[in-house]
Amino acid sequence: MILLALLLVQPQHHDMAMPGMTMPMAKPKAKPAQAAKRKAVKRPAPGPLPAAPSGACSPEHAAMGHCQMETLPAPRADDTKAHGAMPGMASMPEASATQACPPEHAAMGHCQPAAGGGMAMDHAAMPGMSNEPEPVGTAPPPPPPSDRAADRFYDPAAMAVADRQMRMEHGGMRFSQILFNLAEVQIRDGRDSYRWDGEGWFGGDVDRLVIKSEGEGELGDQIGAAEVQALYARAIDPYWNLQAGLRQDVGTGARRTYVVLGVEGLAPYWFDVEGGLFLSDKGEVLARAEAWIDQRITQRAILQPRVEVNLAAQDVPEQGIASGVSNLELGLRLRYEIAREFAPYVGVSWERRYGPASGGGAALALGIRTWF
Repeated sequence: MILLALLLVQPQHHDMAMPGMTMPMAKPKAKPAQAAKRKAVKRPAPGPLPAAPSGACSPEHAAMGHCQMETLPAPRADDTKAHGAMPGMASMPEASATQACPPEHAAMGHCQPAAGGGMAMDHAAMPGMSNEPEPVGTAPPPPPPSDRAADRFYDPAAMAVADRQMRMEHGGMRFSQILFNLAEVQIRDGRDSYRWDGEGWFGGDVDRLVIKSEGEGELGDQIGAAEVQALYARAIDPYWNLQAGLRQDVGTGARRTYVVLGVEGLAPYWFDVEGGLFLSDKGEVLARAEAWIDQRITQRAILQPRVEVNLAAQDVPEQGIASGVSNLELGLRLRYEIAREFAPYVGVSWERRYGPASGGGAALALGIRTWF
């Protein structure tokens, strides 16, 4: 018991070396005089950062204080004079100022651009540029290329033939069409008749030869009134053709020869329009206007309203024509295109004649519209 009590009372030394463990050595406490002397020593103020090479310190890092860009020495007078004498070179400080603060870093506040944003240029001194913008749509087009690679290898005569062939195939070709817009039988009260209205043309995009024909007659009888026109057509814009030529009346009625001046084209909203002025060899003046439009119900079923008006400047008793409106016709026809070039139709036609041959009425129309 006495031995145990002695062991408990004995102080324990923590700095005793334990097997396998290294204890740190206690540092001696500083004397008060030495501590005061240490406090009195002042650390030197931080000086400017050492200049870094130009490639090691970018402008954005220099703006944030991470480094300091190398300061270039001021150019000497003889250097400035030498640079100014060399065309196409600017002084180094101006170039550095322009490139030191790009717009993206200026937007983030890393740097401040020079006056004018570093983009001030003397546009008037540059050829082909002006400070005043040109009005939109008035700038001249660029010149067309004047050389072809094939000209270096082929004979000029062979190239001229190939050029004419290419131009013909890309807009200078010749086309033709024959179209019968009306070819029908009209059924009335005991006065059934037939009628046609068609044209054919041959030519290009600008100049064409046009042949028109229309007429009517009673079934089982001779042709009553008919005409044939031979016209020269000239495109005056992408949608309209100006026509001029001759017209000859045929049939059982009085026959006249006319000089024709007309127009044909596509009006707004897809109306096909034809108009003509006729001067006969007897001095009689007639006029005609007609229009129609194709209204698609389906891809093959098409409804066509149609109107035609004939006018005269004077009475023509031999042909049963009165001055003013001599004839008015309204029609509505529904066709079904078995093929685009062949479409039977059914419809109704109403006609009114004025003058000596007055009369008219409604009729059922059965016919075929075809072209080739």
